[in-house]
Amino acid sequence: MRIVTVPCLKDNYAYLVICEETKHAAIVDPSESDPVLAAVDSEDVKLVAIWNTHHHWDHTGGNKALVEKFPDLEVVAHVSDKGRIDGQTTFVEQDDKIILGKQVSASIIFNPGHTSGAISFYIERPGAVFTGDTLFAGGCGRLFEGTAAQMEDSLRRLTELPPNTRVYCGHEYTASNLKFGAAVEPDSQALSDRRAKVDKLRAQDKPTVPFTVAEERATNVFVRVTEAHVIAAAKENESPKDDSPAEVFGALRRWKNNF
Repeated sequence: MRIVTVPCLKDNYAYLVICEETKHAAIVDPSESDPVLAAVDSEDVKLVAIWNTHHHWDHTGGNKALVEKFPDLEVVAHVSDKGRIDGQTTFVEQDDKIILGKQVSASIIFNPGHTSGAISFYIERPGAVFTGDTLFAGGCGRLFEGTAAQMEDSLRRLTELPPNTRVYCGHEYTASNLKFGAAVEPDSQALSDRRAKVDKLRAQDKPTVPFTVAEERATNVFVRVTEAHVIAAAKENESPKDDSPAEVFGALRRWKNNF
């Protein structure tokens, strides 16, 4: 399996997932079609599927044109997104399997919070997960259709994946996410080191994806909601009702919304 990052729009990422044995490929979250078609041509692969993590236009905007060009495309999204995603043919739920070519099998992780039908595509071998706008590098998506409790649970389950799992998210938000993280955990050396690494990549106009689950456990404050100093910072700024993970997460998310 091979993964090709496809920059789209201003700061979106789509991903071309390639079965190297068959040269069949799936595109994750094509916000527009032209960059995807260019990548398909450049990699000399056959596009057979679209994998949509959720229904927002900046993750599905390229669906219509791609389906018109390749009418046999399988378009995969959550069952609850029926009628909200152009061309959807396959309606998945938690733990369903999606097969690409002869080498690639992706498991569905249902992770509501950002939207009610958000999913991630997890490929156990060699270890990669496509998280859309649920888990970002150093952050997470806003709560548009779900609750803080849902999102906290979704993030926890994603960061329970093996620590060396590579995470491919939907946007280049890493620098701003880590800036917020440093406001929550100002004494974190892990955060400081990661910010320096990210600044170097962005100065070279390189993406900050993929990253690892281990990095998120160490530096993403939204998944560190049981840490005493994170709880204290949330209390100081947004007054959660109690110390429960969902309440602390909700306080951090409100703080970040206005950061």
